Amino acid sequence: VVRLLSRKTAQLCSLDNQKGTLAPDMSAVSVPPPKRLQKPLVVPHRHMFGPGPSNVPPRILEAGANPVIGHMHPEIFEIMNDIKSGIQYLFQTQNNMTLAVSGTGHTAMECAIFNTVEPGDSVLTAVNGIWGERAAEMAERIGARVNSIVTPPGGYFTNAEIEQALLKYRPALFFLAHGESSTGVLHPLDGIGQLCHKYNCLFLVDSVASLGGAPLYMDKQGIDILYTGSQKVLNAPPEMYTLHNPVSFFLDLSWLANYWGCDGKASRTYHHTGPVTAFYSLRESLAVLVEEGLENSWDRHQKVAEYFHRGLESMGLKLFVKDIKARLPTVTTIVAPRGYNWKDITSYIMKTHNLEISGGLGPSVGLVLRVGLMGRNSSKHSADMVLAALKDALQHCHKSKV
Repeated sequence: VVRLLSRKTAQLCSLDNQKGTLAPDMSAVSVPPPKRLQKPLVVPHRHMFGPGPSNVPPRILEAGANPVIGHMHPEIFEIMNDIKSGIQYLFQTQNNMTLAVSGTGHTAMECAIFNTVEPGDSVLTAVNGIWGERAAEMAERIGARVNSIVTPPGGYFTNAEIEQALLKYRPALFFLAHGESSTGVLHPLDGIGQLCHKYNCLFLVDSVASLGGAPLYMDKQGIDILYTGSQKVLNAPPEMYTLHNPVSFFLDLSWLANYWGCDGKASRTYHHTGPVTAFYSLRESLAVLVEEGLENSWDRHQKVAEYFHRGLESMGLKLFVKDIKARLPTVTTIVAPRGYNWKDITSYIMKTHNLEISGGLGPSVGLVLRVGLMGRNSSKHSADMVLAALKDALQHCHKSKV
């Protein structure tokens, strides 16, 4: 049967006289165009309250719709310089090696690890959720000797525990997630950078879910390598030091530093085609943050989170992170209500209220519901929308009597 169906396939489909032949007056195109691509794209509007992308303000969307110019055009370099200075403000750093990487938060994570870790290096990861696990896997893939300190989801590490691990494993790099979005934990940072430097170790921090929504001071807190993501509160740059030629050409910081004008050279060399429209949007999002002020942004996220938490508790729901000071302002984890299937709740809210919230991720799967109130969505109005949707879902979704 395989042989029969693999021979003269155009003839089997009655296309032998018109398709798939490299001959005069014949078409070599044998794969038909997809029917869905023959219609314009229409994406239904949804209120995004998951821990992933937040709703993008019209001002930033409009900036991205500006005319596209060449990615090596002098005006693009000026926009990139604006982005650099905005990132330095956001990160609270004066380090010139500040840039944006074209890609997701995972891209920034790999850029940080690939440029600082070599095969055989000792790497220590703090695992209190999925991001410590991911960092460990990335380091293992390039041949590092990886050790981890682990605490249950919802917890965090004391400086004494971290120092003990640094002394035991003597790593070249220590990874920690500031905002662990899978569990809703905001990890304390004070003093950790100093401990890392005491043991001749670089301090790498993941701030994808926290930067712009919670206080962070890269220089003052002794953070050597810091990255975040544009789909959360704001943007997606890594800021780091390069030590060697990494396994990835695309993520090689020596090339990226030149492209972003970080290396002091008079001219910039082509490395890759930068996402021009994304540069427009990123610059505008940084401008929005500058207008509000970093401290005002931190304060707004904290107040909205506290308001939302009080509303949840008044409904009888429990917060997953017990330590109030360790609750991530941008992503709230709610203990999955007993007797309910969490998937029923998220599906009902999506279908009935057109709101998107999420279940757990990694070690928190089945344990929590996750709600992201970040960036534009960090408002009491947004919190009230989610609270009303949750209340409605608990009244209408099936609850087991067991």
